[in-house]
Amino acid sequence: MNFKLWLSEIRNNRKRLLIALLFIVLASFAYSLSGDYLTDHQGYVSAQDLILDHFGPYNLSFIFVWFFLFVGFIFFTYPIIFKPQELHYVLIMFSMFVIVRSGFIMFTHLAVPADAILPTFPGYFQVLNFANDLFFSGHTGFPFLGFLVFRKNKLISYFMLFSSILLGITVLLMHVHYSIDVFSAYFITYGIYVFGNKFVKK
Repeated sequence: MNFKLWLSEIRNNRKRLLIALLFIVLASFAYSLSGDYLTDHQGYVSAQDLILDHFGPYNLSFIFVWFFLFVGFIFFTYPIIFKPQELHYVLIMFSMFVIVRSGFIMFTHLAVPADAILPTFPGYFQVLNFANDLFFSGHTGFPFLGFLVFRKNKLISYFMLFSSILLGITVLLMHVHYSIDVFSAYFITYGIYVFGNKFVKK
């Protein structure tokens, strides 16, 4: 995209971008609040899981960490560079996803399975990685949200769908999520997408 055209799109949507940034602030607050709650809360319980009982755990840390970060890079970089007129929409949808997930993980007191393989994220990203933030799976839901919001671009959309499936399988094989965390992520994320679209249109 021509830089002048890109700058023009940013200026034309500056009010929407300001609203989107407000949503980012709210999402950051909600995520921080849920992180503090998870850190302070006691009494998490483990559960039996049909899939985890028969498969793994396997060390797939590279996919869990680096491929997930790559998906996040694509999710934000694509609209910033190529679709600045839709950047506010992407940021609002992402913010809603974070806010809803922050609520769910505070209401669901499941402990990470005892045999889970817990990798470490690099640098600042590890600060954002909380223990027992299980329901629902962010590794599954986040790229699936990308599949939904980027549906006009088949290449990006199908990449996000593939990533969601791959990461969903990865977190199960590493035993860092229960199967209900992964399967429910698709339904809840779709609900966020539908509600978010109605909100943005209004």
